[in-house]
Amino acid sequence: MKEPLQPGYFYHIYNHANGNENLFLCDENYRFFLQQWVKYIEPVAHTYAYCLMPNHFHALVRIKSEEALTSTFGKFETFQKLERRLSKQFANLFSSYTQAFNKMYDRKGSLFIQNFKRKPISSDDYLSNIIFYIHHNPLHHGFTNNIEDWPHSSYHALISDKKTRLERAYVNKWFGGKERLRAFHQQSIKGLKELEMEFT
Repeated sequence: MKEPLQPGYFYHIYNHANGNENLFLCDENYRFFLQQWVKYIEPVAHTYAYCLMPNHFHALVRIKSEEALTSTFGKFETFQKLERRLSKQFANLFSSYTQAFNKMYDRKGSLFIQNFKRKPISSDDYLSNIIFYIHHNPLHHGFTNNIEDWPHSSYHALISDKKTRLERAYVNKWFGGKERLRAFHQQSIKGLKELEMEFT
């Protein structure tokens, strides 16, 4: 059974391309996906970390408060209707991206696995380790040898001073500053292998 998305909660969100296909074939694909993320996900959630890879992606989000969601979409009569709206925003993201991707590459059919995964963050350690895991995913899958060499993640934005739509101030405060955030990403994390097995 799918974990329902609830206001105010952190979630690790991830999804994969169908079969052996790729989600991203060029830099423009990565850029457009993030553009659509802003359009569909920013109205319902704050984003703290992400990583886009050729055939899948990971993100850490926090669903906005019920008050914020109500001010954007109007009053929800039931929790089920609120949850449907949250899930629909992700469905719209995947659908809009797929339509553009199919048009660009003259293909047909679905691109993403139908039901995206969402896992609630249940502890402080889990929150820290998920951010580490998300940024190290390209290493885990052999796409790069250094997280700083992978251009399609939030790591660079979190350690820079450039304008960003990410919740950078929260993440930096969580780790105690940018240098501690950077140092945390250079260490070995106990239990990381278990995380990798869980989300592979």
